[in-house]
Amino acid sequence: MTLAPPPSALFGPLFEAVQRARLHADSKTFADAVPRRVPDAILADWLAAPVRDATALRTFVAANFQLPPERGDLPAGLDELADHIRQLWRWLTRPPLSPREGESALAVARCHVVPGGRFRELYYWDSYFTMLGLVRSGRQDLVEDMIAVFGDLLDSYGHIPNGTRSYYLSRSHPPVFYLMAALSQDGSEAARRRRLEWMRIEHRFWMAGEENLAPGAAHRRVARLPDGSLLNRYWDDRPAPRDESWREDVALAEANPGRDAGALWRELRAGAESGWDFSSRWLDDPADLASIRATSLLPIDLNSLLHGLERAIATAAEELGEARTAALFAARAAARAAAIEKHLWNEALGHYADHDLARGLVDHRLTGATAFPLFCGIARPDRARLTAESLAGLLRAGGLLATTVHSGQQWDAPNGWAPLQWVAVEGLRAYGCRALAEDIAGRWVAMVEATYRETGLLFEKYDVEACRGGGGGEYAPVTGFGWTNGVTLALLDRVALGERSREKISGHGR
Repeated sequence: MTLAPPPSALFGPLFEAVQRARLHADSKTFADAVPRRVPDAILADWLAAPVRDATALRTFVAANFQLPPERGDLPAGLDELADHIRQLWRWLTRPPLSPREGESALAVARCHVVPGGRFRELYYWDSYFTMLGLVRSGRQDLVEDMIAVFGDLLDSYGHIPNGTRSYYLSRSHPPVFYLMAALSQDGSEAARRRRLEWMRIEHRFWMAGEENLAPGAAHRRVARLPDGSLLNRYWDDRPAPRDESWREDVALAEANPGRDAGALWRELRAGAESGWDFSSRWLDDPADLASIRATSLLPIDLNSLLHGLERAIATAAEELGEARTAALFAARAAARAAAIEKHLWNEALGHYADHDLARGLVDHRLTGATAFPLFCGIARPDRARLTAESLAGLLRAGGLLATTVHSGQQWDAPNGWAPLQWVAVEGLRAYGCRALAEDIAGRWVAMVEATYRETGLLFEKYDVEACRGGGGGEYAPVTGFGWTNGVTLALLDRVALGERSREKISGHGR
């Protein structure tokens, strides 16, 4: 399948000149620019008379490209938090899009909700958590539209890209489509068969290359361990700088001449596919991003979600009378669960973690991803209890930390992220650990509400130690924000449910 070339390939030396000249504070700005005329003509004019002066280069770009706003912040709210979030959907909803020639945006045939700020397109795993809030806002129409959009992407590309940009096509994101599909209220047989086929397409993408894989070998996103177990890793098919972070990736490679640049860029891209871009979780040295080795790890969250996908396929196939498919995927889910319990459990520390392929052992680092086997229903009850105790070690005033490491990366302390709160709360509740689940939900909601009252804003991430908007990473803090909005509305329900339950128990006691 031939994929649309990203701007770095379409515009080559012009793209590099713009990024090296630092015309824009954010590398993503020029990657999202819309050409005002045919790309070949723009590039030909550039090659005929390359502009070296920054002022002239800025003039050339302005004449030939329509640039997006660099931040796109939303207005501050004055209403109650839940009401403000429901009003935000209209600011974050985008109409169907038919991109112009040379534009990095991909076609999107239906209305959809974007995260906000610099994230002006649809993102894969973000959208599931956003949709939790859409359901609770009575916007089932948008939920169904977005499921269909992701189905279109599966039909068009054989996978769901990280986001709806050409520069994201070489990678995906944590595979949560099956969770989105479960939010649909279209119970017709045709719709159920369509969703089943989309789930199978996604599974084929993640498992591509498994057939001839020898024990101890890996290919793209799949690895076969020496005992024959199949597990997955994050990957990206392009060993090149990311268009949206081109300047940063090139600078990192130039500062580390001892490491192969292509290999480094692939590792950065694999880290981006994980959604955890970036974290000490992927680094040999938490203080050195160039030590990233994401493709050497079999992540606990990825493999838990793929177990969920396999189980969802088995269930849907059984309900539709496809017995052979149901049996095949039930067996695959069982085999993956056994492999997770064997290879992604740290017995000494009592929590789930990533498996290190290169070193042949389970990692020691505790991260918020340890909650995924509970969320996906894999964990043995005794291990779920131990994992809950470990998760309590990540708890701070505003919720769960991503990790305990203060590295300066955004998926590290002191930051906490909405999706990890939701996964932990739902996973803990499923295993009867309700007190800790309610504590996490209550702390997160209280922090988001207090920060909202102070600033009128919701943030992409939060500093859960200081209870304020988070920082760190490659770009300025972003407000909006899709998955924070969705998870916070959902957790508001959980907090209210917990309070009603306690009132009922207290009333019964009297």
